[in-house]
Amino acid sequence: MRLSGLCLFVCLLAWSASASASASAGDGVEPRVMPRDCPHCPELVRVPGGRFQMGSLDGEPGRPEGPPHEVRIARAFALGRTEVTVAEFRSFVAATGYAVAPGCRVQGSRSADGSRVDWVNDAARTWRDPGFAGSLREDQPVVCVGRSDALAYVAWLAQSSGQPYRLPSESEWEYAARAGGAGDYPWGSDPGQGCGFANLYDRSSRRSFDFGWDFADCEDGFAELAPVGSLAPNAFGLHDMIGNVWEWTQDCYRLTYDAAPDDGSPVPGGADCDRWAVRGGSWMTRPSRNRPAFRGRDPNDARYSYFGFRVARDLAGPAAADR
Repeated sequence: MRLSGLCLFVCLLAWSASASASASAGDGVEPRVMPRDCPHCPELVRVPGGRFQMGSLDGEPGRPEGPPHEVRIARAFALGRTEVTVAEFRSFVAATGYAVAPGCRVQGSRSADGSRVDWVNDAARTWRDPGFAGSLREDQPVVCVGRSDALAYVAWLAQSSGQPYRLPSESEWEYAARAGGAGDYPWGSDPGQGCGFANLYDRSSRRSFDFGWDFADCEDGFAELAPVGSLAPNAFGLHDMIGNVWEWTQDCYRLTYDAAPDDGSPVPGGADCDRWAVRGGSWMTRPSRNRPAFRGRDPNDARYSYFGFRVARDLAGPAAADR
């Protein structure tokens, strides 16, 4: 069910306090939604430049999140206000004839005793029909797309709009997701307080799909995908940076940040790069992986029903200034 009026009111009050506390990241710059570059272009938000501490001392075995280091985003950049939707991706396919390879990792059948739901690779599933229990909506994030598909989409946007669209770098993504906060989550330290801000693996998701891992002890109103922008934005005016779907980035995944750039640029990939960074967690992700610092890593053509993306683009002139 949807959040109660009282719960939503309390959540919005908490978000307002968090946004006020994190104003230093944007140095007083208010979130600003930019005019669309073209009729089919996603809506963008100007993200101001600033400094932040990237990474953490936490992490899972074999998945370090450090060493923590300061990154300076010298210039403002634009980031999709939401994840790319089914409708937006459909426009791309209709205009170009682009074909996404079939097959997607989706939730399968319950175990014999009914206690668990497993994940299976289904060759018949695609972004058009990812196999959710509910009907796929045009305003939900597109899923079952690999990083290669996301790159094709942003290349089309760049060509058709004349603007430098791309995927965000891993450091830009974390900076934007934190939006000035330095805690485990943008809303605080308790994942159970996040359902006003993120579509998480929560109580209702677990009732429908018990994957055998922890869940957020709250209700966000969605058992699976949520329409983009359904929940409160962060202090930069960005929706769904945490939860809903994992988001592809530009960066080749490297195990640590020992040689990572400190200026917001991506970690380049070469012939040896077989995994790429994904961020933000999703509606089916355990809470520890929904933290802004957590780093996913997957092949370029991995297509899952919990993977999507959002766009970024460079800004020029006064729009790119820190102030």
